[in-house]
Amino acid sequence: MLRKLEIIPDDEESERRSDEDADGDAMESHQMKQKSGGGLTYFGDIRASRVDKKMDHLSCFSGGMFALGSKFSESKKDHYLEMGKEITKTCHKSYDNTATKLGPEAFRFEGRAEAVAMRQNEKYYILRPETIESYFVLFRLTKDPLYRQWGWEAAQALEAHCRVGDGYSGIKDVYATNVAHDDVQQSFFLAETLKYLYLLFSDDEFMSLSDWVLNTEAHPLPVAKS
Repeated sequence: MLRKLEIIPDDEESERRSDEDADGDAMESHQMKQKSGGGLTYFGDIRASRVDKKMDHLSCFSGGMFALGSKFSESKKDHYLEMGKEITKTCHKSYDNTATKLGPEAFRFEGRAEAVAMRQNEKYYILRPETIESYFVLFRLTKDPLYRQWGWEAAQALEAHCRVGDGYSGIKDVYATNVAHDDVQQSFFLAETLKYLYLLFSDDEFMSLSDWVLNTEAHPLPVAKS
């Protein structure tokens, strides 16, 4: 049964935003790294006392997350938006580095490698949505046509390399010119990947970020109004 959304009191809302800023600061301090020589910015996993020089495709939603957080941060609005842009640029680079123009499951920043999968079990693409999600959020917030251009490149790559008959399949190696399909269409492809592509090219009034929150799996939830 649906229940009426409760309005969060102003003091509680302020506390939550402060907590979110603290979480963002912790991520930036402990997990955000930059390739040596002024290279790309990325988020690595913490393992024991070190941070891996590797970013997962799953983490590419964080570009949109920080950009969206800039709407609500009183002290770090510009800073969070810039973080979102930098992370999204890194995730796009992981796509652009491949033969298929689709991003690998994970990519590394080791030696001369920058946003490149180094191991075979990192080179697959299973129709993931996270990078396109960040394109959508960044376009809505900045109106920079670059994000639509990147989204269109991804849409064309999906059509060229993942379309199989009446559906779409993941591919085993994004660096291979002759792709091998895994014969699986993940459920999140319909729920998220195609939804975010559609929203990327929709008008602002459709699913406005001021009126809707898209949670994990891109389910829309209405924003409570006072």
